[in-house]
Amino acid sequence: MTEINFQTARFLTSAPSLRECPPETGAEVAFAGRSNAGKSSAINRLTQSSKLARTSKTPGRTQLINYFALDEDAQQRLVDLPGYGYAKVPLATKKKWQAHLSEYLRERQSLSGLVLLMDIRHPMQEFDSMMINWAVEAEMRVHILLTKADKLKRGATKNTLLQVQKTMKEANVADLVSAQTFSSLKGDGVKELQAVLSGWLALQDSPDLTEAT
Repeated sequence: MTEINFQTARFLTSAPSLRECPPETGAEVAFAGRSNAGKSSAINRLTQSSKLARTSKTPGRTQLINYFALDEDAQQRLVDLPGYGYAKVPLATKKKWQAHLSEYLRERQSLSGLVLLMDIRHPMQEFDSMMINWAVEAEMRVHILLTKADKLKRGATKNTLLQVQKTMKEANVADLVSAQTFSSLKGDGVKELQAVLSGWLALQDSPDLTEAT
């Protein structure tokens, strides 16, 4: 497996809908989460860039599908999906975003996996469950990132992670859905996240063994 240098990430393009997304070549991993889950901070921490993904004190500012290239030919990409579920966003806008997110998860062939961010203090909200259901229906792998782990004591952090993992097992989706804790502030969990993403992004570099048999 080729090691990916996430620090090489650069902005590629923004798309208002699936039809305006880059060509379906290579592999990409998408980041999604409620607007206050710390998605931009996590992407910036992962790539060691304070400005790659825009952070804002007003949640809900990301309304486009933002692409970041990890290699020169943009065959490996990170995708910052619109934040969802923020109360001050008009209902019509919410429904439009949800339609785009659902379509993206179902139809984007180059999508290798979804990183779903949740504030560890408020995991598994209604919109989180909705995203997991969409992904599972599309047979898409999901890695739950329980963000802001520095806000809880170690025991509470571990208990929350175990509870989320138990919920996935009881829902019979543990084969597709994994989880970890993460802190953008302290950098805890970065290496674990990098390992998951490297595996997802590298899969399409391997030859199709089914054709050789």
